[in-house]
Amino acid sequence: MNRLSRRTILAAAPSALVLASPFVARAKNYGPGVTDTEIKIGNTSPYSGPASSYGTIGKAQSAYYKMINEQGGVNGRKINFISYDDAYTPPKAVEMVRKLVEQDQVLFTAATLGTPTNSAIWQYMNQKKVPQLFVATGATKWDDPKGHPWTIGWQPNYQSEGRIYAAYILKEKPDGKIGVLYQNDDFGKDYVKGLKDGLGDKAKLVVLEASYETTDPTVDSQIVDMKAKGVDVFVNTAIPKFAAQAIRKTAEIGWKPLHVLASIGNSVAATLKPAGLDNAKDIVSDFYLKDPNDVQWKDDAGYKEWVAFMDKFYPEGDKSDAGNVYAPSNAATVVQVLKQCGDELTRENVIKQAASLKDFTVPMLLPGVKINTGATDFAPIKQVQMGKFDGTQWRLFGPLIAGAVT
Repeated sequence: MNRLSRRTILAAAPSALVLASPFVARAKNYGPGVTDTEIKIGNTSPYSGPASSYGTIGKAQSAYYKMINEQGGVNGRKINFISYDDAYTPPKAVEMVRKLVEQDQVLFTAATLGTPTNSAIWQYMNQKKVPQLFVATGATKWDDPKGHPWTIGWQPNYQSEGRIYAAYILKEKPDGKIGVLYQNDDFGKDYVKGLKDGLGDKAKLVVLEASYETTDPTVDSQIVDMKAKGVDVFVNTAIPKFAAQAIRKTAEIGWKPLHVLASIGNSVAATLKPAGLDNAKDIVSDFYLKDPNDVQWKDDAGYKEWVAFMDKFYPEGDKSDAGNVYAPSNAATVVQVLKQCGDELTRENVIKQAASLKDFTVPMLLPGVKINTGATDFAPIKQVQMGKFDGTQWRLFGPLIAGAVT
């Protein structure tokens, strides 16, 4: 038997003590963009272009991370949120995201906004194995953990919303003639597919599918055409600029269909005010976040917390804009992921923790709406509630609804 020298025993003793101690912290493990004091997060938003009304989302996220930093950061690290303008154009999004990943060396991107822009960077982010967290778009394809394991959605997906609209229409106007206004890309087509799937054997009720391009000046001709063809149920899935045009034109020509407005366009500030609040009366839509214009929340703790955030960190932000509710709610989910990561701030652990959220909630989610993800579930929010605009504010009605996509 070999005899151990005294030197060997003494050399081994410290490591043995380390292994035996339950109080020794795990070693820190960092990916790109992380130090002991900082975490770099990238973002692109449409600060210009046809979807510039959504630009406030990027600004409000930046304000939210400023608040987090003032509170000490996440596990002692400040967030360096780097956001660039992509003008809602895919080529610009590709350019800016490559800059974020290759030059700025961000750990991941968060809430990059828009279906066409995220589609343009989708393959790149997955090839580079950079987490594309909580994209600010509801395209159904983001729930693809097997094919695209580095991209995860956040809001309810458009196909599920379309199915919910179908159920509402079948109840309220089962023999209606349906016209759909949609953006000519994956985002718009998702809504149309969900609507038709939800209608089932009554899909023939859809008599007109009118598309628009983001470069179009107006959608007036599509609205006039719908009225001329006898459409009496209007499903409006446009982004705020075109949704507002559609609402205003509907009123101008004296057309009064059952008007269903998609959640992506139901902001009072971004859509309804430009359209004219009186023109928007009786429109119905769906919600998963508290509408800041709804007086029922005035004494709600979550609403008060949001108001305090806006007053201190984004005072120039419009409190009637749903985008300013969306942004801190999405960003709070990012912060939760970082908390769960601890000191293992690698890209692999970031996406793992993003897919490990259980009944998480944030102050401005509707009561009962929870955020849940899993290894095979990259669709965090799955519930909505319907609401009707009364000329001043949205009024919620009915129960929470989940519109499953099969």
